[in-house]
Amino acid sequence: MIDYLQKLNPQQYEAATTLEGPLLILAGAGSGKTGTMTHRIAYMIRDAGVDPRSILAVTFTNKAAAEMRERVEVLVGSVQGMWIQTFHSACLRMLRLHPEQAGYAKNFVVYDPVDQKSIIKGLLKELELDPKRFAPAYVISEISNAKEQAIGPGQYRRDTGGQAGYQELAELYDRYEKVLKKNNAMDFDDLILRAVQLLENNQEILSYFQKKFQYLMVDEYQDTNLLQYKLVKMLAEQHGNICVVGDDDQCIYQWRGADIRNILEFEKDFPGAKVIKLEENYRSSAYILEGAHSVISRNRGRKAKKLWTRADKGEKIQYYRASDDKEEARYIGGRIEALMRKDPKLTFSDFAVLYRTNVQSRRFEEALSAKGIPYQVLSGLRYYDRKEIKDILAYMRLVVNPRDDAGLMRIINEPKRGLGAKSQESLRTLAAVRGQNLMEVLKDREIVDSFPNKTAESLHAFVSAIDGLHIEQANMSVLDLYDAILVKTGYLTALEEQNTVESDSRIENLMEFKSVITEKEKEKNERGATLTLEIFMEELTLLADVDNHDPREDTVSLMTLHSAKGLEFSVVFIPGMETGIFPSYRTIDKGEGMEEERRLCYVGMTRAKKMLFLTSAEWRMLYGKTELTSESLFLKEIDRSVMGGDAVYDKKSAGTSFARYDTKAPYSEGPYVSPLASIKATRGKADERQTLAGKDVVAGQKVHHEKFGAGTVIDASGSVLTVIFDAHGTKKLAKDLAPMHKVEDQ
Repeated sequence: MIDYLQKLNPQQYEAATTLEGPLLILAGAGSGKTGTMTHRIAYMIRDAGVDPRSILAVTFTNKAAAEMRERVEVLVGSVQGMWIQTFHSACLRMLRLHPEQAGYAKNFVVYDPVDQKSIIKGLLKELELDPKRFAPAYVISEISNAKEQAIGPGQYRRDTGGQAGYQELAELYDRYEKVLKKNNAMDFDDLILRAVQLLENNQEILSYFQKKFQYLMVDEYQDTNLLQYKLVKMLAEQHGNICVVGDDDQCIYQWRGADIRNILEFEKDFPGAKVIKLEENYRSSAYILEGAHSVISRNRGRKAKKLWTRADKGEKIQYYRASDDKEEARYIGGRIEALMRKDPKLTFSDFAVLYRTNVQSRRFEEALSAKGIPYQVLSGLRYYDRKEIKDILAYMRLVVNPRDDAGLMRIINEPKRGLGAKSQESLRTLAAVRGQNLMEVLKDREIVDSFPNKTAESLHAFVSAIDGLHIEQANMSVLDLYDAILVKTGYLTALEEQNTVESDSRIENLMEFKSVITEKEKEKNERGATLTLEIFMEELTLLADVDNHDPREDTVSLMTLHSAKGLEFSVVFIPGMETGIFPSYRTIDKGEGMEEERRLCYVGMTRAKKMLFLTSAEWRMLYGKTELTSESLFLKEIDRSVMGGDAVYDKKSAGTSFARYDTKAPYSEGPYVSPLASIKATRGKADERQTLAGKDVVAGQKVHHEKFGAGTVIDASGSVLTVIFDAHGTKKLAKDLAPMHKVEDQ
């Protein structure tokens, strides 16, 4: 056996060394899937002589893609040129290579859900539709579902013709697409849809990628949807060297388009496919695996397999029936304290509370806070959802693409520029009548000068700042651009002038954002690449929930079962094991829906390495009502021989509860760090450096630039200078921003 493959078990070894033809690797939870995939890539490069540039490996999260790349590079060194990316990143890269053929200008932007919501709200107002009847979130969901099925506005209108409400939805969809096109923008769903359409409509481009990618690897294949399936199938048609890795028992995203048939029918789609099962588990104890299998084995739509382990049986799965949801939360907090006292090696980060729905988190946040137990809630991009971060991201996006109306409307009056809602609406109407973008309208001095003097001056300064930053983005680092945006737009000054606790907190968040940029720049530099503002914005846009989980933070993790996929913890609590919560009331009596809920239960149970606790509450308050509950069907399905604690369906006597613990686990918050030093650095870079602002500059003027050195001005038109540098050739620079001075001034 080849040296670096010696740690693989026989099935993993077979999977890692099977390179030709279609291959399905059925990888159970904790069966060493990532290790098998990375060793397979290493084997391709080291022993089979495959060019890394001819390999495409796709997965679903940035975290998984980064981990895969790091582990491959440990085995074979740098794999520069190899595509190890998420589906969205890979498609975005294809579209960046061929934007015109896809129908876009090269600097198109990607809108996130907040931007989408803003557009839909504007369209609802424009069409005079009731936002209560056509809730933006619902409209966006309908459009997303249509795009995932490659259904455009026209077909959507035809397919739903005559049904109440759907004609309005069709009109919203149509206008939404026109707004995106006008703004040279795509949404998340467009990334894969437009990439598929690009390949379908351009045989030359399809042939190029088919020849480029001789070997395809797809992670989490059970989670692929129709478009992802089409993309993979097209790319693999020519050579047939496709390896998909997944587990039908972990298909938990059908509600957002995942099609379990893609993995169940792989052999039908790719005749002659080889199937290898990875069933040895390296994560969980035997009792946990037996319990999880006793639940998942009830599903009919699955491939036969059973996880096993060489590890000890371990602790039995513990079940606790609390009197109400408050006691359930206190029980979990108490258990964490007790287990940490019993085993000093345990840390807070070894614990996770996995719930079916986000509304359950409040009780646990309250209970853990009361006990002084640190925790983090994983429920979306909380940091990036803060107003100040959203505002500054809108500025950054506008610098990349000044045609971005959605971004501009968000910050046109942030900070205040005296432009009220009516004035903003007037500008939008004028832009629509003229067929222009808002930035084009704002560049019309006659229009802007019609506003009161202070507002007009502020808008002129705003346009000038965005224009200058747009030009300078090619010449400045992302960190310097960020500093310039904060200062030149007046955003930082406005917060400082408020001088409140809230504004101080916002400033701290903005200063902390510099850490995000610095880390990204460092990552790129280590790979010999350069971070541009465009790339930075794309990477932020493509972040997923699981990418926020930081195991280095010593905190208890609170998250939904869906968010927990791909993670593991020593001790796992799954609360709310009640009919209507888990399984969800939406899936009761629905065969396919119940099977997915059962898979979700299986995923949650197999996150646990050493101990698993299941809890329920006899009385639970949800949505303002307190109701008596019945225990989950899944509890009844678990083999009784692997369970301990309360007996299922046996009511607890009044007053019975888990023992309380008074001693708090040691915990102290870190010292407060003032952002003052960071603010000074920001101003130093963006506001105090020497520029040619306010100085007369003519063609022939000798200048010196901090980065490009000596040069000569060959054109001085307004705020943009064209300079030919001795060592760097011709550059267009923003007069007010470029770090440059006249030579004779020195």
